[in-house]
Amino acid sequence: MPVGMPPAFYITEDMVKKMKQGSVIIDLNVSQGGCFETTRPTDLNNPTYIEHGVIHFCVPNVPALVARTASIALSNILIPIIIAIGEIGGIDHYIKSSKGFRKGVYIYNGMLTNSTLADKFNLPYKDLDLLLAVY
Repeated sequence: MPVGMPPAFYITEDMVKKMKQGSVIIDLNVSQGGCFETTRPTDLNNPTYIEHGVIHFCVPNVPALVARTASIALSNILIPIIIAIGEIGGIDHYIKSSKGFRKGVYIYNGMLTNSTLADKFNLPYKDLDLLLAVY
């Protein structure tokens, strides 16, 4: 992996191997490829598996199990963002002004802006900060 590139996974298999036997890890990002190198999707009929002595829970779309609560939580997060986008003059201005929001932008004007995804799927990408300077 080139210097300065983020790892493909946040928790590598070597990190999992170093965990205490019987530890439990829960991958809530399994629907998007997972954040543990040892992640493999499971389902509610067989939700866990053990790898390197560590119990893994990797059920995709867990929020759907509590749909009402998840919808309320999502609304509580999104409504203030939507209001802020309107107040600041549009999504482009919001992306430029909100560093946290900008980190979640994976595609901008039809161009992939996430280097981790680009590396994982061998796709070209553009640096979002450079694109923001142009648009």
